[in-house]
Amino acid sequence: MDMKKINSGKLRAIGYDKAARLLQVQLDDGTTLQYSAVGEEAWRRLSTSSSAWSYYRDNIEEEFTAKRVAAADVSAEKKNPLNELFGKE
Repeated sequence: MDMKKINSGKLRAIGYDKAARLLQVQLDDGTTLQYSAVGEEAWRRLSTSSSAWSYYRDNIEEEFTAKRVAAADVSAEKKNPLNELFGKE
C-alpha cells in the first residue's frame, strides 16, 4: 500500500487500498493502525482535508475498529546516558 506522508496532529502517513477497502494510518510514535471496510469517500475526505487529524478523530477513529499492524519501536526511544551511570533503567 502506498503511504502519503502528512503532518497533521499525530498523523504522519496515510494510505488506502481501494480494492480491499483498507485504510492505514501511521502515528507520530511509529504505531501503524489499519481500518477495514472504509469507503472511498472517507479516504478522499481524509486525504484532502485541511485538518486531517480532526477528520481522522471524528470520522475514522470513532467509527471504525482499528487493528494494530505495527507497534511503536520502544527500543528506538532516546535513553538518557546518565541513567546507566546513576543506576536507573
